[in-house]
Amino acid sequence: MRLIPGGQSIGVQLNTKGVLVVGYHLVTTSKGESSPGESAGIRVGDVITKINGRQIGSINDVRKLMTHMNQEKPVHVTLIRQRSTMEKKLTPIMDAANQRCQLGLFIRDSASGIGTMTFYDPISGSYGALGHVIADRDTGQPIMVKNGRIVRSIVQAIDRGQEGKPGEKIAFFPENALSIGSVSKNTPFGIYGKMQKNYLTRSDMLQKAMPIATASQVQEGPAQILTVLNGNKVEAFDIRILNSIPQKHAATKGLVLKITDPKLLKATGGIVQGMSGSPIIQNGKLIGAVTHVFVNDPTSGYGVHIEWMIHEAGLQDTQHSALQKQIAS
Repeated sequence: MRLIPGGQSIGVQLNTKGVLVVGYHLVTTSKGESSPGESAGIRVGDVITKINGRQIGSINDVRKLMTHMNQEKPVHVTLIRQRSTMEKKLTPIMDAANQRCQLGLFIRDSASGIGTMTFYDPISGSYGALGHVIADRDTGQPIMVKNGRIVRSIVQAIDRGQEGKPGEKIAFFPENALSIGSVSKNTPFGIYGKMQKNYLTRSDMLQKAMPIATASQVQEGPAQILTVLNGNKVEAFDIRILNSIPQKHAATKGLVLKITDPKLLKATGGIVQGMSGSPIIQNGKLIGAVTHVFVNDPTSGYGVHIEWMIHEAGLQDTQHSALQKQIAS
């Protein structure tokens, strides 16, 4: 298997499956304040997918239903909590201030952020990025993706990391930026989807695809990561693989690495937020991606073996099928 390594900074925009509960809203009535949602047993981190049997795909869907709700008349809420579907009965109450029925919940239907492209598969058009799951910033819960897209991102500055305080890339992408790919999966091993067919003709990704290395082929010693420090220029920086952990089952912390490149250390202090997904290259092979930083030592962190990302992307079966078709023709 041969993949095109990434390193580009990308913006990620996700639309959630249903709406995510991120907090409680106290509704003021003549009898005091209360949250109907909290009273109904709905928890922060729950994903509401239906109200009275009607599919909920956005905050606007909830607003439309709210206009037809009556005080003291219960509604049936279908939600997902940690992969389990359950039903709750919620009774809206009238807000004394605006005379409208309220659920007493703060909800969100989208999320955005930045990260780094890990690889592109020239056979299937699939990509993998980030190397870890995207979680909601308030609840910490993994975001259940309905759909999403990735766009080009420009790194404008670096907030250097230091002991006890992770740094971050300060990057920008406009709300109306052109999509360069879709997002169909948000997993513990990153985000996955399809690249736009015409993206490669306009990007710096047209470099020679390289073979991948399994966990057993990774060696302790020198390696490099590809990432962006300024603008959209992908650069290679020296690191050292301290440990490659044998894994019988998929896990995100299979590699322990240390930044050794003086230029990168001067600019970032080590591994910073936004660097997640930066591909790791050793001996001409793609071996994994950066995933986490050690909070007490920003020069060091974890990486994920590339084989787990390939598995999540479904590329083993895809490339095998494509090669069989080429042989048959």
